[in-house]
Amino acid sequence: MTTLTPIKKNDEVYVLAGKDRGKKGRVLIVKPQAGKIVVEGVQMIKRHTRANPQRNVKGGIVEKESAINVSNVALVCKSCGKHTRVKMQVLADDRHVRTCKKCGNAID
Repeated sequence: MTTLTPIKKNDEVYVLAGKDRGKKGRVLIVKPQAGKIVVEGVQMIKRHTRANPQRNVKGGIVEKESAINVSNVALVCKSCGKHTRVKMQVLADDRHVRTCKKCGNAID
């Protein structure tokens, strides 16, 4: 199942649903086949890791981000600063640009 996501890496997003509702964060990883993204500081989990001296990894409980569904986040517009849906607009030179639904300005 491939899903086209209007959200890209390093975009700022607003979490709409889940235990971290209301938080803003930067997108670290996008997984379009699974329809999931990893957001900085959102959906933190505790991972028990074993020490590995060859890779210089210390053992213990490590806290890291887990994936969240793309439908649970909204893109934050850089110009108006509000979370919004994304509209794909075709320009005169046949380029596709992501635009804000609230203010109409281009996000890219």
